[in-house]
Amino acid sequence: MSFNKIIVVGNLGRDPELRYTPQGVPVCTFSVATNERRRDSAGELQERTLWFRVTTWRRLAELTHQYLRKGSLVYVEGRLYLDEYTDRDGFQRTQLRIEASDVRFLDRKPAEAMEEGIVEEPINPLSGPEPSEDDVPF
Repeated sequence: MSFNKIIVVGNLGRDPELRYTPQGVPVCTFSVATNERRRDSAGELQERTLWFRVTTWRRLAELTHQYLRKGSLVYVEGRLYLDEYTDRDGFQRTQLRIEASDVRFLDRKPAEAMEEGIVEEPINPLSGPEPSEDDVPF
């Protein structure tokens, strides 16, 4: 058995691009940057940016294209792939690509997103009636 899953929280580097396959299936691509700050051996603060190319399909592709813009903060969950290619100048390049299964829009106000039908009412496990002894499974 094997497992391939990644979770990334970062900002879009450009507006999403929506295309359609010859069969009419929507596919959206965008890039997400994550930043890491740490001090080097000399005590200098260093920042490292890692870029991911994200692909969404079908309804998720339409939603990401409609509601995300350059700079949007997003949560992306999916499978990670390493693509290798040769650029125009003949150099070998690699690119991290995520086939997203879930994308969350983090910088939108929850009420605004619910009004537009993007997310359902959030579930708060701490709210609601107190469980009774009959609800306890042991």
